Amino acid sequence: MKFHTRKLIKPGDLNANNSLFGGTLLKWIDEEAGIYAMTKLDSKKVVTKYISEIDFVNSAKQGDVIEIGLEVKSLGKTSITFSCVVRNMFSKTTIIAIEKIIFVKIDNNERPEPHGKTIETMGFTNLKLGKA
Repeated sequence: MKFHTRKLIKPGDLNANNSLFGGTLLKWIDEEAGIYAMTKLDSKKVVTKYISEIDFVNSAKQGDVIEIGLEVKSLGKTSITFSCVVRNMFSKTTIIAIEKIIFVKIDNNERPEPHGKTIETMGFTNLKLGKA
């Protein structure tokens, strides 16, 4: 898993319990995964299709530095699937784990469009081929 982005937890990121607000973290994950999908599919026209169960393992507090990790799991005709782990950068404690995040390349009418990528052209040898 590659950890691409780091975030410092600031007062405005906290919930009523003084820990990181889950909605803020999910926004950061969706943004980072979207950017990663764009770079892998060579297109700015990607959308979030699906996010599986979200496992909030540990909390993050003000002053913590977290990092968002993504790993490509499969490639479909129009889609790319990642798993995600967010962890405390210093302690390596997992904050959140998401098994599956799917992004789909779309055309100008917002319909799924084949991205034309293959496992081989992307340089992945251990991926599985998806359907969509």
